[in-house]
Amino acid sequence: MEDFSYSSPASLGADPIAPHDERAGLLVIADWIDRQELEPVAHAAGFRLLGTIGTDDAPARLDQQSQCDTLLLFCPSATPLLERLLVQVETQAIQTGMAVILVAGWDTVELAFACLRSPHTQLLCDPDRTELAAALVAAGEHRPLSGQVHDRDRDSMRLQQLSEEVGRLARTIDALTQRTRLSAAPGFEPAPRMSDRPSDYFGMPALSPLGAAPASAMSDVTANQVRDLLRARRIRADFLPGDLFADPAWDMLLDLLAARLEQERVSVSSLCIAAAVPPTTALRWIRTLCDKGLVEREADPQDGRRIFISLAQDATDALLRWFVASRRFLTI
Repeated sequence: MEDFSYSSPASLGADPIAPHDERAGLLVIADWIDRQELEPVAHAAGFRLLGTIGTDDAPARLDQQSQCDTLLLFCPSATPLLERLLVQVETQAIQTGMAVILVAGWDTVELAFACLRSPHTQLLCDPDRTELAAALVAAGEHRPLSGQVHDRDRDSMRLQQLSEEVGRLARTIDALTQRTRLSAAPGFEPAPRMSDRPSDYFGMPALSPLGAAPASAMSDVTANQVRDLLRARRIRADFLPGDLFADPAWDMLLDLLAARLEQERVSVSSLCIAAAVPPTTALRWIRTLCDKGLVEREADPQDGRRIFISLAQDATDALLRWFVASRRFLTI
């Protein structure tokens, strides 16, 4: 007679209960990454990987996912369902406090920025490995990078620890790209600097006036004068290393001032080009300027999937006063 007596998992040498994993959960949405390739990256960032799914299956998975601490969404190319997916992700992020990392491309950055609603969402555009690693570390800390560009209140030891974590994770990603097909993935390719793109931006086509600045200042300052100042700043890179003079916030404010004087509107991607820095850095600065009330978001009346950026009235008045006051020191 056969013995059907019960054997417990312990008697078979197996653990009856899996060990509790207190790491934050990471869900990845992408059409070109598999779980085996991403598992070391998630582990290096301190996450447990909840799964990797394609964009077509993402809406249903998000509806069923009971808990997700961080969502990493790669959307380098426009698809018919992308807008709906972005809205769903941002809505869930607001409701649950989930951290989100959106990795967009130049074809989708306008739509992704227009859908941003959660303060815990980081928007990257063609990031390099270090930028992606930094975003994962920041998401793990649940401290989004946007709006904290010059936060001097951080503890110095924590800064060092974060730096080491970013470096370690970047090296892990770099090692993976040397032996897997991630090397061909657009989200992991080194991003071009904005200075490699045409930087003499002349604004979007005029749609409608944005409103007048004070008449006295308007009569003294012209858009050509502001753009001459921007061109003078650009040609410094012809004589000295350009990285010495990176000042994206100031370049963007001046570009927006010139566009306002010309009664033109500026899109997010155009403003990124004007910043002359990597796109992810430019996007972070745009959000910082928005948070500080220096610039404002304006929906495109002809396309709800695009956002224009304009100077706030107080910022316009301040820049015009600065330009008039400093003109006597300028030699251009």
